[in-house]
Amino acid sequence: MLKRYVTGTGFVGWMVGITILSLVSFEDETSLDLEIPYLDKIVHFTFYFIAAVLGLLFYKSLNERIISNFKRILIFLAALIVYGIIIEVLQSTFTTYRSGEITDVLANSAGALLGTFLIRAIFSGKTESKWEN
Repeated sequence: MLKRYVTGTGFVGWMVGITILSLVSFEDETSLDLEIPYLDKIVHFTFYFIAAVLGLLFYKSLNERIISNFKRILIFLAALIVYGIIIEVLQSTFTTYRSGEITDVLANSAGALLGTFLIRAIFSGKTESKWEN
């Protein structure tokens, strides 16, 4: 029971953090001018990779058997990708300091996909950890 609250709170907190960081401006005169190639895409990938891992760990803790695990994972992955698309649309529509980019959507989707594959591989039953359901 405690595991469910910890994973659920972690996932929801992470998603709130992604939303805030995606829609708020952080333009600051004290910011460092680091030129790291593709840093923006690496950040997008990492945000959604972690979101997928946390979200699927939360799903795993629910232990509800309404639909198969594979379908739950696919629905979650699709929802996470759609969420990333919605955030990019919101950035381009409602902010003047952010822009929605298709490459950000691709980075978000790649992170979500890889995070999903990682959790699926860890709990596939071929390891000591199994998806209980």
